[in-house]
Amino acid sequence: MVTLKDIAAEAGVSITTVSNVVHNRKSRVSPERVKKIWEIIEREHYVPSMSARSLANDHSSIIGVITHLTPQNTGSTMGDPFLSAFVESIEKRTREEGYYVMVRAVEDAGALEAISRSWHLAGLVLTGMFQDDFFTATLNLGIPFVLIDSYVHHPDVYSVGLEDEKGGYLATKHLLENGHRAIAFTSPSIRPGGVIDQRLQGYRRALAEYGVAFDPSLVFTQEITVEEGKKLGRQLSEKPEITGIFASADILAAGIMAGLSERGVNVPRDKSIVGFDDNYLSQLTIPGLTTVHQDADQKGILATDMILSQLRHEEVEQKKIILPVRLVERGSVRNVTEK
Repeated sequence: MVTLKDIAAEAGVSITTVSNVVHNRKSRVSPERVKKIWEIIEREHYVPSMSARSLANDHSSIIGVITHLTPQNTGSTMGDPFLSAFVESIEKRTREEGYYVMVRAVEDAGALEAISRSWHLAGLVLTGMFQDDFFTATLNLGIPFVLIDSYVHHPDVYSVGLEDEKGGYLATKHLLENGHRAIAFTSPSIRPGGVIDQRLQGYRRALAEYGVAFDPSLVFTQEITVEEGKKLGRQLSEKPEITGIFASADILAAGIMAGLSERGVNVPRDKSIVGFDDNYLSQLTIPGLTTVHQDADQKGILATDMILSQLRHEEVEQKKIILPVRLVERGSVRNVTEK
């Protein structure tokens, strides 16, 4: 890999001169030398250290996308198709504006502070935040940030969220409309004041509307991975009384469907299931997964625009945006009242 020293030797200049050109400090370098240095840089595909470049210019081009890992959330950061699509839209939008994206899972406030300091981050996009010490540490960093899918109430915080309670309601209501009464709620661990808790509230509202008592034994928590979902599917296959399942994420629903299939339980003949997200998995399952749609691309674009507006010191009319949801029907729900 070519270094500044290699470029300087070929160009016949000092390392400092090459560094000045790379960091756009060219007032003391002749146009001829600047041209020659850039010809070498482009030919050798030299990429300067972004952290060093940020420190040298006192201006960062790096936006961090941070997932806060808690004891209730220990799964893979990029294993979730929704998060992958969300990050992809952020990367595309930031690239258009000359910024770079760093994706990290962070466990505590100390790790967040260290990353921000080491990489001289311009801004942060944080998912799944709560009003706790980690949020306080984020505030104290003094850099622009946007919260995603976070029920944190603060007048100065920018956030993009979703109609989570309505999504849980729509999914459960669809199963109830199709005659199901014993309906499982499946999700990762439920923390009060979070996204999953809101979807659970929607589930409970739909049950109450149809006069069905809430049964805590029908709430199943599992990590959001295909393999863990399969394990839960195998468990649900042994409960014939449960005819409907609401999975709080499509990746969990896909795993449950695979686990049910392993035990010879057919969807939708034996059990019906509704997911949440409407990512690509919902169109790959057999049958296709009925699910609650959310726009991951739009969420990423809005989050990025909020960060960029803060960096440019522009006024933002709306600091808190809640995106709509809707039910997408495919083939995973059967009407059990029909013969």
